[in-house]
Amino acid sequence: MRRSISLAIYMLYARFGYGKRAPKQTGLLEFNAPTDLMRPTGQLLWITVTSISGAHSMLELVRRMLDQNPKLSCLVTSTTPEAKQVFEGLEPERITFQPLPAIKVADIDTFLDHWKPSLAILTEDALLPALIVRTKKRKLPLLFIKAEMPANRYRRWRFLTRMAKSLLRRFDRILTLSEKDARNFLKLGAPTNRLEVCGSLIDGASPLPHDENQRKAMARAIGGRAVWFAASTHPGEEEIIISAHRTARLSYPELLLILSPRNPERGDEIATLARDLGCTVAQRSIGQGIDSRTDIYIADTHGEAGLWHRIAPVSFIGGSLKLFGGHNPFPSAALGSAILHGPEVYNFASAYERLAEANACIRVMDQADLARQLETALIPERAAQLATAAWAASGEADEAVNKVTELLQSYLPNEAT
Repeated sequence: MRRSISLAIYMLYARFGYGKRAPKQTGLLEFNAPTDLMRPTGQLLWITVTSISGAHSMLELVRRMLDQNPKLSCLVTSTTPEAKQVFEGLEPERITFQPLPAIKVADIDTFLDHWKPSLAILTEDALLPALIVRTKKRKLPLLFIKAEMPANRYRRWRFLTRMAKSLLRRFDRILTLSEKDARNFLKLGAPTNRLEVCGSLIDGASPLPHDENQRKAMARAIGGRAVWFAASTHPGEEEIIISAHRTARLSYPELLLILSPRNPERGDEIATLARDLGCTVAQRSIGQGIDSRTDIYIADTHGEAGLWHRIAPVSFIGGSLKLFGGHNPFPSAALGSAILHGPEVYNFASAYERLAEANACIRVMDQADLARQLETALIPERAAQLATAAWAASGEADEAVNKVTELLQSYLPNEAT
């Protein structure tokens, strides 16, 4: 392979140009030497993510790898604060988060000396020259998963084709998000025999757990009433949702709304709002139950989304009516729920595009649109059509996660299992 002069210059800059004064980028996590973090014993899987959607796309993969390998631990790195939040407080406790050392050679070497990963994985658009060069210098298996090369980035890299080629040939495998990404990587010199399309991994989500006794008890309390679920709602959305619910009750007089805020601590606030809007409210966190008079049930508890998705045939995914970027729809899809969502789903754009292509979700724009589409989605035949399509799309994507899991297993030393 011919030497890339541009890469050599970059590495000199990464070694000396950033050596004394690294530029600060507002809002990004800064790397600090991991002196207060202990490297776990056994094999260590290292994954780098660059966005909140990328963090979610790796979450199911990490869980499956840890489930299948009791002695394996996982280190997640990113410069994105929101990505850190995705992995905080998760079980098992074998997941560690560390800000990413992306540029300075000294930081990268300090990081690698401390953590000594067994397998390194970059994701999304993380074609980070210094990190790739210093990692591969240690002869670590290096994979590029869910690799993206959109047109704007390709246009920049094509002026550095030799550098890109040198970097891409350091990867053992490159799994791209789409056929278009694959074509752009090939044009930049990625080895054909190491590249394939794997698609999005965010779609592969195991069904959320639930308490079956609780499900049966809630089903008895609801009886034959029509019911829908508003999941992971945010401030500014609840008033729209409750108003749409009141409109839909003109067509479905006994309609029940189960509303679960993203932050359960907001339960009292939402209950007050609903009462001010003329609704009869019951609140789970204080032990209130559902009866025939209940208009809205505030599910302000942690970890019960799997229960509500199994009870309600129609789900609205919150964080999408205001500028919050949306939430992953595939846990709902995996449980056979008809899905409604707002227009602001940029954090999970590929997931919603996949569902839209399968006619498995409905986008709503405002309160009136939500009420109108909700009334349609509550028709049993329409709800079943949407739910079946969403479940099928979720199942197809789950195969991609299984495929990538098997690939990672093949690169781990035998003692990890």
